[in-house]
Amino acid sequence: MRLLLDTHAAVWWLTDDARLGRRADRLLASDKHLVLASPIVDLEAATKAAAGKWDAPRGISASLVRGGAEALPITAQHAEATRELPLHHRDPFDRLLVAQALVEDAVLISADERLDAYGVRRRW
Repeated sequence: MRLLLDTHAAVWWLTDDARLGRRADRLLASDKHLVLASPIVDLEAATKAAAGKWDAPRGISASLVRGGAEALPITAQHAEATRELPLHHRDPFDRLLVAQALVEDAVLISADERLDAYGVRRRW
């Protein structure tokens, strides 16, 4: 199974934060699954840090790749896929992560239940 991490999930996994769901933690720890690291998490973390909303770490996706994840670049196909998504959720970072998960046939690791409205496979 291919797993794509939402920003909070990536940070919590990297920092061994107890807020990471137990099911998500088990999936991420399994050698049976491929973790995908999207630079969207870096963009969201940097944007929120610049706005003073979150003291997020730098280099999240690079840290994931160093830990064995596969880098998932943002492609034109991912960006175009957001066009087909209804406006259930207005956060552009989450919308792009949903599009990536759908295009890449990946399970999105996220605590955000609002993303279920897109029909994306989400685990927590």
